[in-house]
Amino acid sequence: MENAYTEIDKLKQQKVLEIVSSSFYKELVKYGIDKSDIVSVSMNLLDYATDNKNGTITNPKELYSFKIDNIADKWEKKGTLSLDNITLQMLGKEHITQIVGWLEANEIHGTFIDFLPKEKKVLSEYLINSPDKKYFSIQHDNKFVGIIGAERINNKFSKLEMKKFIGDKEYRGKGIAKSSTFLFLYYAFEILKFNKVYIHSMDTNIKNININSHFGFHLEGLLYNEVSVDGKFHDVIRMGLLKEKWSQLYNGKI
Repeated sequence: MENAYTEIDKLKQQKVLEIVSSSFYKELVKYGIDKSDIVSVSMNLLDYATDNKNGTITNPKELYSFKIDNIADKWEKKGTLSLDNITLQMLGKEHITQIVGWLEANEIHGTFIDFLPKEKKVLSEYLINSPDKKYFSIQHDNKFVGIIGAERINNKFSKLEMKKFIGDKEYRGKGIAKSSTFLFLYYAFEILKFNKVYIHSMDTNIKNININSHFGFHLEGLLYNEVSVDGKFHDVIRMGLLKEKWSQLYNGKI
């Protein structure tokens, strides 16, 4: 049975690579790279992935080195989870105005964040008062820089969908999304005791796919032409992480 699961994991990983390749190809064409030059791009990528001294291929997938022991869990007393200078705490109405401003940015176009309500009152109801949602503010050195949370919370089947967004441009690309994701997964698996966290990502969001793969998420399915942006349909992939896998990777449990 173990070998059967190993083969399934290999097939899932191969599918992820196919999706990423397809997305990368579309992005190159969109940015004006001639199709005849894409072969050259492929060769250059191979050079980067290969150690030219001995011809070996470097491992493209490694898990993040986060440790549960480094989390400051003050959930019961203060409702906070912290890792170094990143803290998650429940989202409040005082955060909504800032989020509305973030949602006006062009960078979110073509992402699932763009589907959030843009009107302040509606957004507040959506993020704070919806019974099947629970969102946190992401604090970096006590500055509000983003949100992360759960949608489609299903207590019966012990699962939820994770969404995240670093809204302040100044704090993107600094590892904050990764630390916040680790804290949220800790919340889902260790505090809620849920069995599964899953995410959806558009076919072109290679960065998001890569981040979640490094946390141990595996491909669960490909939804063809699932969403439309500017009249163009996009495929959506679903990836999932089970508590059992989380425990093996980050909690030292089998």
